[in-house]
Amino acid sequence: MNDRSVREDWLATPGAALAGEVRVPGDKSVSHRAVMLGALAEGSTHVRGFLEGEDTRATARVFEQLGVRIDTPSPSERVVHGAGLHGLRGAGRALDCGNAGTGMRLLAGVLAGQGFDSVLIGDASLSSRPMRRVIDPLIAMGADIQAAPGGLPPLRIGGGRTLHGIDYALPVASAQVKSALLLAGLYARGETVVREPHPTRDYTERMLAAFGWPVDFAPGIARLHGGHCLRATEIEVPADFSSAAFFLVAACIVPDSELLLEAVGMNPRRTGLLHALRAMGADIGEENLREHGGEPVADLRVRYAPLHGIDLPAALVPDMIDELPALFVAAACARGRTVIRGAAELRVKESDRIAGMATGLRALGVAIEETPDGAIIDGGRIGGRIGGGEVDSRGDHRIAMSFAVAAQVASGAVRVRDVANVATSFPGFVSTATAAGLAVAAADTNA
Repeated sequence: MNDRSVREDWLATPGAALAGEVRVPGDKSVSHRAVMLGALAEGSTHVRGFLEGEDTRATARVFEQLGVRIDTPSPSERVVHGAGLHGLRGAGRALDCGNAGTGMRLLAGVLAGQGFDSVLIGDASLSSRPMRRVIDPLIAMGADIQAAPGGLPPLRIGGGRTLHGIDYALPVASAQVKSALLLAGLYARGETVVREPHPTRDYTERMLAAFGWPVDFAPGIARLHGGHCLRATEIEVPADFSSAAFFLVAACIVPDSELLLEAVGMNPRRTGLLHALRAMGADIGEENLREHGGEPVADLRVRYAPLHGIDLPAALVPDMIDELPALFVAAACARGRTVIRGAAELRVKESDRIAGMATGLRALGVAIEETPDGAIIDGGRIGGRIGGGEVDSRGDHRIAMSFAVAAQVASGAVRVRDVANVATSFPGFVSTATAAGLAVAAADTNA
């Protein structure tokens, strides 16, 4: 759910082959971190390709409340005039993270080391998301954090605490929790070490290095010492792989499609969906490999190919947790059975994504069995097992876009309800999608 007073729906209909070149918005994770580290750096950081989404704008507004000047020379561009590691100022009012779980968790790490008190709040959806996994280790570092019952926002963070480094083994792999601890570690005495049961995305580690902070990291472990400084730099944000995922799946399942997705971020901890789709028979090539600001980037050429079901390797799940709703759609269109396990984290995202995808696909005639940590999906002939109908996105942007893709091979129109939060990660999705060939448009919410 979300806090919007006006509901937005889509009407998506079976479409023709997808074609052309697509540039999806900038990577949300990189955009969040570019603003954060730029704000804490010495000097002015120029960010190009910044995601103009509600989540990332919320993070920028928080740092402006904390006394950081942020200029917008043009759309998707920011100049962050850093305040330095100890230059933030207390806001005197609550800091609103909107729907941004990444923003709130990472900010908890930054604010734990400040000399002033802070309160982090969010919208109704974010306020229902558990924060205990990040609160507990920050408290172990010496932070003063109080939450609502159940470890829910708002988070009240006391200032003036002396933080100390810890050696912490994450009970559940989470790039957000790891990043919060590393950011708190900038302010801590001694060494902060974070160990993971499975490697997660290393955006924070890569960007800390780009800003000049000594950090050692390898898959599954990261460590740094406090007492250094961040130096302003130039950041070019790659296209968001999670946003590209919907077009990857669409071109895989719509016959005769061929799309080129430009400058997509190829962080190896982000591309699990790519490996999963290839295991299902997808035809996806990588072209023009290069680096932007320490992040690997490539153009992805995807052509239609019949897919088959797979038993999704558990090792891929941490590297595709945000892309799993799109994989549910690919599985529904594949021949045979797809089994997804080890994805319990999906139940505590912007919504319970396992339940949301299972309920929606079932409403469209797909045979799907929901399990505690995943699903069993029996796919079928293209267009033969997905029907028209109505689905509720539950205010979850990734569920909404996934069903817009599913509708392209449905037997009839699909109404997708409650899509306003798509703007949090993919502003302009409808115009980008229609330019590529998807048939999706705003619907009359009175219908």
